[in-house]
Amino acid sequence: MSRSPQDSLHTAAFVTPAGADWLASASASPRGVQALWAAAPTAPVTLPCGTAFDVISMDALFGRRVVGRLWTDGPGTGPVAAQGGRVMLFATPGTAQRLPALLGWEEWGAAAPPLLCYGRGDAVTVPPLFPPDPGPPEAAPLEGDPQEADAMKPGAMKPGARESRAPESGTRESAPMPSPRWLVAPDVRSPWLPGPEVLLWACVRAARTAGSDPVSTAVTSAPAAFPG
Repeated sequence: MSRSPQDSLHTAAFVTPAGADWLASASASPRGVQALWAAAPTAPVTLPCGTAFDVISMDALFGRRVVGRLWTDGPGTGPVAAQGGRVMLFATPGTAQRLPALLGWEEWGAAAPPLLCYGRGDAVTVPPLFPPDPGPPEAAPLEGDPQEADAMKPGAMKPGARESRAPESGTRESAPMPSPRWLVAPDVRSPWLPGPEVLLWACVRAARTAGSDPVSTAVTSAPAAFPG
């Protein structure tokens, strides 16, 4: 049974077993997806769109405005994820095809940043069931240990450590792509999902308020790193 997001006073941070069943139902082999998660629950998985859900990807700032409109003035959202500077809203199947056409008829539709719509025939990388562990923190040096104290001084190197050289002029090290993460994780077997009309309403209202927000000039539309 589908549950409206307003029926809950909180949003799930982790995928529940029921939510994992719903995500796996998007695949032609749900048991295979469940087996992948059983072996590596902190690894992202690629799932097809168009059956259980479509995905609408927006740049981070505009996406936050849309999510805020849906929660403050609208019915709420279904599952929401973030990856590579973009917000991914899970929507009803068919939304990826209808939403761009509806926005094209709206006066304020052109003011919205470009949307990436993933529907039937597309696939997206969904966040893992649980976020990976950050790893144990580095132990602090024991008080009174002069060798460890010297190693903590600026410019000092630990024994066995290699010196890292600055990159040559004209080159720049690329930062790793951040892993996808859930902002609103699926927690029921049939989560409520917004349709094209609901997302149209939220996008238009978010676009209307974007012009009066001075932060909007800092928005950059980075391409989503989705396979398929």
